[in-house]
Amino acid sequence: MYESGDLRKGLKIEIDGDPYVVVDFEFTKPGKGQALYKCKLKNMVTGNQFERTYRSGEKFKPADLEEQQMEYLYAEGDRYCFMNTSTYEQEYVTREQLGTDHRLLKENTVCNVLLFSGRPIAITLPNFIELRIIKADPWVKGDTASGSTKPATLETGYVVQVPPFIEEGEKIRIDTRTGQYVERVKS
Repeated sequence: MYESGDLRKGLKIEIDGDPYVVVDFEFTKPGKGQALYKCKLKNMVTGNQFERTYRSGEKFKPADLEEQQMEYLYAEGDRYCFMNTSTYEQEYVTREQLGTDHRLLKENTVCNVLLFSGRPIAITLPNFIELRIIKADPWVKGDTASGSTKPATLETGYVVQVPPFIEEGEKIRIDTRTGQYVERVKS
């Protein structure tokens, strides 16, 4: 059990059966009375945020969170199927839980899936992922009027800005944290 004195930014606690993360934290000690802990909390399942003030001595249950390596298998409507690489059990994650990560998700990609009480609530993609370009405008030598990048559509449907020398059919490395082009991958 955590006490209000343990509250800090990034701490994950359980309130009313849901996992919350402390987004912001402020400690105040008025001249008289108990110390106050003002927290901004974010629900890790729904993403809702709210502020709440706690007094010293209040207790909190740690969130039952666990991270497991899982392999992305396929999409079924707005649900994405992941397989635990050690037990071969399959779990489904919704598009809402994935956020914008679904744009870079390719079959057989191994990700870290965050589980709360055995239910998947979020994923973490590897920092870099290699994807093939399926559509890119050809480069015209000496064409500098259009700038130093051009749009390219990847095999997942995501459109990224790439240097003009990158061509259709090439594999490139994308930084999943920023969604930007990093380098060309030699085959």
